Amino acid sequence: RAGVSAGDRGSGGMASKLAAARIASWSGVRTVIARARRTDVLLDAVGATARVGTTFTAHDRRLTARKLWIAFAAQSKGCVLVDSGAREALTSRGVSLLHAGVAEVRGDFEAGDTVDIASTSGDVFARGLVSVTAVQARAGAGKKSVELPDGVNHEVVHRDDLIIF
Repeated sequence: RAGVSAGDRGSGGMASKLAAARIASWSGVRTVIARARRTDVLLDAVGATARVGTTFTAHDRRLTARKLWIAFAAQSKGCVLVDSGAREALTSRGVSLLHAGVAEVRGDFEAGDTVDIASTSGDVFARGLVSVTAVQARAGAGKKSVELPDGVNHEVVHRDDLIIF
């Protein structure tokens, strides 16, 4: 029932609890969602092995405050769909997103805006701050850096501005 509000019994629905647990996990914090009325719920939740509720383990790689903002607080202004080669390079080698890997651009954004990054099937796997406008990204989609007009940034999203989920 994620997305359904708890009404007057709680301070938010399951969707908000899951979102908070995800942010905490990327912040390096183990999180437990459990029924508060259960006897000894806190003792059981903080034990070496949580015996109540649902546990979200802390990610080994803790995001900085800036990257947490990009990932969870900044509003996405569009989506850049990338080919399989670009997805592999981004997820396994930690490189910047170049125009050559861009398959499609959705939305209208300016340089410095936040965008989702997805596979061609629409699976969002990353988020980042773009270095180019949507118009420039569309015009450069699939092109090598040497084919871009002068003055256009070669990186669509720099690796320092990129979060892989």
